[in-house]
Amino acid sequence: MKKFLKKFRYGEKGFTLIELLVVVAILGVLAAVIVPNVGRFIGKGTIESANTEAHNVEMAVIAHMADEILSDFNGTVGPDVTVSPHPEDFLVNPGGLQAVYTIADGTITGAVKIADSMWGDLLYDPATGWQ
Repeated sequence: MKKFLKKFRYGEKGFTLIELLVVVAILGVLAAVIVPNVGRFIGKGTIESANTEAHNVEMAVIAHMADEILSDFNGTVGPDVTVSPHPEDFLVNPGGLQAVYTIADGTITGAVKIADSMWGDLLYDPATGWQ
């Protein structure tokens, strides 16, 4: 059995320099293609999560207005906002909000990120949402 295994490795002590350079070149090309695409997906996910939160807050305001039989709601919704009764009762985790939203006529008119927000440099525009 030992002789059989030695036949396969006879005279070969490792990889040649050319083989190693080819492998490193292939890995470099793959990294150059993958890294920018992953960064783009991460940035897009952050904007999507911010806009989803704004949509959830707006739906909570509508639910609050329906529950309280209000034709209008003006105020703020966000972490550490203490207005009672408030639309945050309709959110799953109001303390986890990343911004304080200004509500006028039942819709979001402005938003300001909290100090330790995970949204980086996003800004809120009432027409387009978080950008």
